[in-house]
Amino acid sequence: MRENTTTMRAAVCVRAGGPEVLEIRELPNPAVRDGWSLVQVKGAGLNRSELRTRQGHSPNVTFPRVLGIECVGIVAASTDPTLPEGTTVAAVMGEMGREFDGGYAEYALLPNSLLMPVRTTLPWDVLAALPETYLTAQGSLDALGVAPGSAGRLLIRGGTSSLGMAAASIASGYGIETAATTRRHSKIDALTAAGVDVVFEDDGGSLAASVYAIWPEGPDYILDLVGASTLVDSLRLVRRGGTVCMTGSLSGWMLPDFEPIAMIPSGTKLTAFHSDDCKGSAGATVLQRVVHQVEAGVYRPNLDRVFDLEDIVAAHRYMEDNRATGKLVLVP
Repeated sequence: MRENTTTMRAAVCVRAGGPEVLEIRELPNPAVRDGWSLVQVKGAGLNRSELRTRQGHSPNVTFPRVLGIECVGIVAASTDPTLPEGTTVAAVMGEMGREFDGGYAEYALLPNSLLMPVRTTLPWDVLAALPETYLTAQGSLDALGVAPGSAGRLLIRGGTSSLGMAAASIASGYGIETAATTRRHSKIDALTAAGVDVVFEDDGGSLAASVYAIWPEGPDYILDLVGASTLVDSLRLVRRGGTVCMTGSLSGWMLPDFEPIAMIPSGTKLTAFHSDDCKGSAGATVLQRVVHQVEAGVYRPNLDRVFDLEDIVAAHRYMEDNRATGKLVLVP
């Protein structure tokens, strides 16, 4: 990171397309304005929603755009007296990387309302792996009704995603019996290390035979991170009266021809969680608790790989090929 310059390096998405549309450019440092703060970015988590924005699937996004729906760093200048220069902060969502430039840069101009002050001794790359992933995992488990000491059994579909690994880590800390799916045999050990009790290899079909062999009535809770292609199967698989939460969208956002009465068994509950609900002050206390738990070794950061800003094209290819087991982080 260069200090005290008038320009910065940023990874700019110049148009919709493949990873090659991400270009490293020299841009003017953003000017601070009322209600906003300039953050020196120390790390930015990579997320599949950025992949979809890059592909042209996010509405109301104009190119060129600096992507990145989350980052951690240090306040360089602020219009908010409660955010003095040098404060360590995290930010997630709030249209970062969509309506305004996000975290794929050396500096980001962000709304004061998004900034979450954090006290931590964690390295920047580890801290950058936490905000979006752990806040979303915590919100999803809350939506399911899973809490410390909860009875019942949890199935996480898409377990080796960064979100799945975080949810498994939290659930393990709660002491709830947890199973998870993966499409790759080589990733089983990573799930076990994250605290998963049972791992199912998922070939894209129904999991009923495998799940009912150990849980004859089905899981009490299903956190579906795969999305549209597995949601109906999850509704059939969960115990009658149980709850399914759709949070992830590894297979897409839309479920065509969805018929709620026909597809949701009587008494079964379907909910969802959107990470925009944990931005700013709503997520600050939760994030600080997560940071403490990681520092204490209770939660795992599940950091798969760290990329330099110049390697953003390779990073998006790695993400698009589903090669990660856990979180990918970009550092300027």
